[in-house]
Amino acid sequence: MKTIDNLNFSGKKALIRVDFNVPLDENFNITDDNRIQGALPTITKILRDGGSVILMSHLGRPKDGPVNKYSLQHLVGHLSGVLDTEVQFADDCIGKQAIEKAAALQNGDVLLLENLRFYKEEEKGDEAFAEKLSKLGDVYVNDAFGTAHRAHASTAVIAKFFPDAKYFGYLMAGELANAEKVLNNPERPFTAIMGGAKVSDKILLIEKLLDKVDNLLIGGGMAYTFAKAQGGNIGNSLVEADKLDLALELIEKAKSKGVNLVLPTDSVIADAFSPDANTDAANNDNIKEGWMGLDIGPAAVKQYKEVVASSKTILWNGPMGVFEMAKFESGTKAVAEAVVEATEKGAFSLIGGGDSAAAVAKFGFEEKVSYVSTGGGALLEYMEGKELPGVKAIND
Repeated sequence: MKTIDNLNFSGKKALIRVDFNVPLDENFNITDDNRIQGALPTITKILRDGGSVILMSHLGRPKDGPVNKYSLQHLVGHLSGVLDTEVQFADDCIGKQAIEKAAALQNGDVLLLENLRFYKEEEKGDEAFAEKLSKLGDVYVNDAFGTAHRAHASTAVIAKFFPDAKYFGYLMAGELANAEKVLNNPERPFTAIMGGAKVSDKILLIEKLLDKVDNLLIGGGMAYTFAKAQGGNIGNSLVEADKLDLALELIEKAKSKGVNLVLPTDSVIADAFSPDANTDAANNDNIKEGWMGLDIGPAAVKQYKEVVASSKTILWNGPMGVFEMAKFESGTKAVAEAVVEATEKGAFSLIGGGDSAAAVAKFGFEEKVSYVSTGGGALLEYMEGKELPGVKAIND
């Protein structure tokens, strides 16, 4: 793997694709800087070598060019603080100011470019746009795993302009190494915990995992598609009516491959999708009319905790319920606690980005699991066996 450890950056200008798509409040304060923290080791290594750094990222989804809400200018103060150096800012990523400021960089300097997605060419993977960006630096470093599954100008196309000077940053390298460890070298028993709303979102991953895991625990909204497929009454619970046959197929596939597929036996149910709803408990095959399952129930929690406790490798992707509402967080929290306990006893635990990462953060367990991925969609696609454009671009 071509990482930045393969190069001394002294006197070089490193053009780094980072993922600074961080949440901001109404006053443009960063509410969660994990993605910035994740990029610091790469930036620090290059600056310590005696190089300079040009940072490029997107923020949000601007539709029609520049808009203040999505300006990376809002990150400059925070970034200067965590790097303990004055971060310069260019008000355009390929304009005159960017070119002049990049050219004038001295060793140890840091320049942040304006939002790449202010140009439609970024998401289109436009080669001319990528070439303009490439002229700003001597070396290209991709450290944005969260966008590695996108064939955008700054994540994939740009690498062709650095045929002998393109590298993975530490964050990207770490993401790939941890995903590989789980996929191809897991200590057993290997347990995958799959949650979230829809079977269809995770179908490719579930099929891939059935060839890898010893246990597969299903939670979240997708569990009710399995319950309905087996003839259960699920009330108003979320269901993909066109995926019932698929759910039965997956149950049979798990049996044929000797995988312990565990579906929740019970749920915390509610009479409305609301934090103020009335709640009750019910078996998953007998949820009363007008009510819906919004979390796994106590019997399922007990069973899941037992499976997780005996595991040596754990992959978790997707919550067990609507953990954002306090009434329906207990299943997700209990599973998180079980993962933490298993990790403390020597298991390797990979939390698969997105809502799983948000849940682990909510409960304060980020430092108590082995690795929290920064890329939900990218990790999913990588684990499904797809080639990520951002990874391929560096490896080619």
